[in-house]
Amino acid sequence: MADGRRRAFIGSFTAAGGPGIVTAEVDAGSGALTVLSSVEAVPDPSCLVLADDKETLYAVSETAEGAVAAYRVAGDKPEPAGRPVPVGGSGPTHLSLFAGHVLTANYGSGSVTAVPVRPDGTLARSASGVLRHTGAGPHTPRQQGPHAHQVQPDPSGRWAVSVDLGTDSVRVCTLVDGALALYRETALRPGSGPRHLAFHPDGSYAYVVNELSPSVTVCRWDAAEGVLTPLSETPVLPGAPAGDAYPSGIVTSPDGRFVWTATRGEDVLSVLAVRGEELRLVTTVRCGGHWPRALAASDGFLYVANERSGDVTWFAVDPLTGVPRRGGSIRVPAASCVALA
Repeated sequence: MADGRRRAFIGSFTAAGGPGIVTAEVDAGSGALTVLSSVEAVPDPSCLVLADDKETLYAVSETAEGAVAAYRVAGDKPEPAGRPVPVGGSGPTHLSLFAGHVLTANYGSGSVTAVPVRPDGTLARSASGVLRHTGAGPHTPRQQGPHAHQVQPDPSGRWAVSVDLGTDSVRVCTLVDGALALYRETALRPGSGPRHLAFHPDGSYAYVVNELSPSVTVCRWDAAEGVLTPLSETPVLPGAPAGDAYPSGIVTSPDGRFVWTATRGEDVLSVLAVRGEELRLVTTVRCGGHWPRALAASDGFLYVANERSGDVTWFAVDPLTGVPRRGGSIRVPAASCVALA
């Protein structure tokens, strides 16, 4: 940011009483958050991503119509930078920046959309392409059709990968004439319900958190060939859950030694140690709220958006064990994600 202060941007579900997009200041020493402002953005801005220059923030509108919007964030309150752009898909749950485009994963319609970004950071008036997924899985009714849940670039910047809960697969894509084109599809265990993926910092592995079975699938990633190879699967809970567990977020530590996941049905964070081609569950800790939907990590701290308790909790991470220790929280009704500047 221009003034040197660190900020966090927090998305929320306005349909559930959320304030839209909340801006908070981040204390560099303690990781603590202090709310600066909130803005009634597009409906249900459930996922946010910052441009590399930290001057523009992009938000999905997780509605039946589906849209993406841009905001200037030079000050303490985001300012709209143009009109929202329809994504041609329903229920966009995730977005990322790739090759001069904003990509959205549209859960409801099982598709991935590309919207061009202009040189000034604003969005083009319409999407340049929509890639529709096909397929289904054995878990009914959750897998009767495709449900794209996440899309992001790989660390090399050569590929975009989309994670589909409905088809138990991860798609590796390229961008051709403004539209994503399928290059390769990797099947994961039937009924696992992959939700989100996080890459190891060195780009050699990818970790896929599965929503329909509380586990993480470790995959080898070959950026040169665009090949994702499943290797092993590790539970994120020490025992079988009483009911559906609903794992959600996943992040890797900057040094690549740990992977953290959130599980909504159990209200816990899981600490997994990286052991080559496998993960080892170290422990679980309480998430500090109810229904942890998303995680963010930075500078030795972990941030958790607790949707149903309506707060964002921060944790200091032990650098030796990877275990988070609760520091505090701020009130954000229907919190859905945290984007750190």
